[in-house]
Amino acid sequence: MKSPWKAVTTLAAVLLLVLPGGVAARAASTPYTKPPVAGSLGTYPVSAVYVAGVSSGGYMATQLQVAYSARIRGAAVFAAGPYYCAQNNASQALYGCGDNRYPTYVSTLESYTRSWASYGWIDGTGNLAGQPVYVYHGGNDNTVKKSVTDDLVRYYQDFGASVRYESASAAGHAWVTPYGTVGCTATASPYLNDCGTDPQGAFLGKLLGSVAAPNTGPLGGTLIRFSQDVFAVNGWANGLSMDANGFAYVPSACAGGQTCRLLVALHGCVQGYSKVGTAFVDRANLNQYADTNRLIVLYPQATSSGVNPNGCWDWWGYLGGSNYPIKGGAQVESIMNMVRRLDG
Repeated sequence: MKSPWKAVTTLAAVLLLVLPGGVAARAASTPYTKPPVAGSLGTYPVSAVYVAGVSSGGYMATQLQVAYSARIRGAAVFAAGPYYCAQNNASQALYGCGDNRYPTYVSTLESYTRSWASYGWIDGTGNLAGQPVYVYHGGNDNTVKKSVTDDLVRYYQDFGASVRYESASAAGHAWVTPYGTVGCTATASPYLNDCGTDPQGAFLGKLLGSVAAPNTGPLGGTLIRFSQDVFAVNGWANGLSMDANGFAYVPSACAGGQTCRLLVALHGCVQGYSKVGTAFVDRANLNQYADTNRLIVLYPQATSSGVNPNGCWDWWGYLGGSNYPIKGGAQVESIMNMVRRLDG
């Protein structure tokens, strides 16, 4: 399988995830799902916020956690590299943060992080000390090379985070889930691979401290489809390469007023609603854990645009702003507006 990253050199250079062909799907387990109900995000008694993501969503997850480390108390990152890896440059994103032909310049990225914290552009780096972080890299992931993910681990460890690194899997470039429709080693749409393991149980245990077994029966909560325009910093999500709608799964216990935690779950390129419908929302194996662990799951949605044809999250500056990884970054702030609504 050749690397599916491909550079497009325009003034607003973008990365494209090219779909591989000829990879057979597998007969996947079918999760119990809830059809989305149109509604709006409410406010709940949320005690802590965490973030998880894969590929471009993994890069965005790290941007959110580092920028708002006083609020976001841990992260799970699949198939991605260190914070600000692309340095606002599509070539660096392609050749340094996907492939490893360029170095990732970890010490430089750490210097940027410390400087930006001193300016108040991101929260203080001391917040990262002791924070739980789970990092996953598959042995057949040739989209983001292992050395790049190794540098993500090094970055977090250098700031004192408590990191669990899972790198023994044979997975391709994907979110690995028991409900995956793709074989473990493949890199193929919808990038939901079944490796016979349960990384969600592992990373939620790391982030939350302990985790109850998932609900494998009918789900008891509500999947809300809400307008992202309400939270977009420009009032128009599509103008930020974000979908008109996002999703949130709210367990009945949380809707009933019990104290809950919040997980922001970020899909990768070619994995949002506009590309694969609710496949990530339904099959990520998060709603099942949400039901039994009083966990609200927020699923923001990126979408295609002229500068972003495959619906990636902005981790290399395709929207044209150099502030994309810090407070004030268009997508970072739009997602945080959703968080602010949910946790009050």
